[in-house]
Amino acid sequence: MCRLALKTANEPFSPYEVLTAMEAMQEGYDGSGLGLLLRGMEFEDFKYNPRFPILSGIAHTEKAWHRVTDYMDDRGYELKYDHRFHMEDGHIEAEERYRYFLRAYRMPVRFRDESDDVREAEMLKTRLALRNLATEEDKVAVFSFFPDVAMIKEVGWPLQIGNGLCLHDGQIKSRVCMAQGRQNTNYGINLYACHPFFIQGISTMTNGENTAFVPIRDWLVGKDIPGYTGYQSDSEVFTHILHYTLKKLNLPLQAYKHIITPLSTKELSEHPQGEFLTGLRQVCRRLIIDGPNAIIGTLPDESCMLVMDQKKLRPATVGGRDGAWAIASEICGVQAMVPDRDPSLDFQPMREHTVIIPPERKELEIWSQYDPFPLPLAA
Repeated sequence: MCRLALKTANEPFSPYEVLTAMEAMQEGYDGSGLGLLLRGMEFEDFKYNPRFPILSGIAHTEKAWHRVTDYMDDRGYELKYDHRFHMEDGHIEAEERYRYFLRAYRMPVRFRDESDDVREAEMLKTRLALRNLATEEDKVAVFSFFPDVAMIKEVGWPLQIGNGLCLHDGQIKSRVCMAQGRQNTNYGINLYACHPFFIQGISTMTNGENTAFVPIRDWLVGKDIPGYTGYQSDSEVFTHILHYTLKKLNLPLQAYKHIITPLSTKELSEHPQGEFLTGLRQVCRRLIIDGPNAIIGTLPDESCMLVMDQKKLRPATVGGRDGAWAIASEICGVQAMVPDRDPSLDFQPMREHTVIIPPERKELEIWSQYDPFPLPLAA
């Protein structure tokens, strides 16, 4: 098992708050990796423009670092901000790290007036190209390249990494922060295996085992969609399924649950949208997951979600108040992030639920698979 924590708030906060919640749940991970996703960025020393994509990653060597910067210059990206972490010695276990980077860029001139779809395709292409620049000697890891999003990944214990990168200093804040403390079960220790995973503004992280990983991965790769690659973790397919649901099928967030854990034939026969959902189950049958899994995700509009699979053997709780909400693997994690809530209103979803925290963060939306949801006109 791993441990997951997410906080979303109207007022930007330090990621160190979420790392503190991870510390409260420390028996659930083994120090083999920490992943952080920050959305709704605020920098202490730079007035950030949310249209500037932020490049996040690690250059292991000086040569790799120059390879990254040269590529961005050659492609026409204009550097607007280069964040410098205030490093503290003795906390980061990995020694081969030349630069941790969060860099905000202005898009090349030829893309500035293009549609969001064209710009997003360009950013994805750039991220994948940068990831492919790595060699065995000069490694570079690129985690995200998208407006208003930054990612940090490292091997080690969450609070130690937070201290090593001085995430408590207030230099970086965000309105959404996702964190995963990894327990290495199936794969080697690899930075790309740390959750959360990311593609075109969509991100998820998972606690559980995905025993249906291979057929799901093969189906996704077979679609030949840019970005459906990598798969250092069996949980990365959950991010790509959500991307496929929203971006390729043009379905609302509620449809995600129907794809990964569809209702039975009997249940669908009694559902008000049963005919459509039966067809959806047939078309996407290779994307049905096998658990147990708890999946937490965020979208570009800062919506957040939590879903469970049918087995419901990986716990998760959501709680909060108007303006601030938290999702965590354990109640003590929710308590650490939003202590001033009414804990009697905390909610633990059942197998049919999708919990959505809307961008305005006033209250939870608890949606059931047995309820209808808005379909696009073409459906």
